[in-house]
Amino acid sequence: MRKTLWISIYLFLFSLQAYAQRPGQQFDRQKLEDAKIAFISTRLDLSPEQAQKFWPLYNQYSNQREANLRKLAELNPRREANSISDSQAKDMIAKRFAVQRQMIDDEEKFVKEVASVISYEQILKLNGISRDFTRMLYQRQRGRVQQ
Repeated sequence: MRKTLWISIYLFLFSLQAYAQRPGQQFDRQKLEDAKIAFISTRLDLSPEQAQKFWPLYNQYSNQREANLRKLAELNPRREANSISDSQAKDMIAKRFAVQRQMIDDEEKFVKEVASVISYEQILKLNGISRDFTRMLYQRQRGRVQQ
């Protein structure tokens, strides 16, 4: 009886903690997305008309890129690398190359589509600006952890 009571209390507290974090994650995700839009728009010096046309294209490209990066991560063997046969490894490598080719094709398509909205100079800067935003997030997070 005592053991059941302690398990119930533990599960109740754990569920409260998990539930309490969900709304914050949704808010943070939206806040992060808004910050990214503001950061990139400012750095690229997008006009309101450009931004209105640019962001749907960028978001679609970004979603495709993230999906392909997830596929690549799934194709990276971790612990089971010793138990993979040579033919399985060859298949995994071929699949990785196919995903990487798809990523290049998606990027070429994105550049062609977005070139009608922003200049090629802005397109060239975009990748660096995206990395700058990610770097800024890591630095801020590292500062919070150290405090």
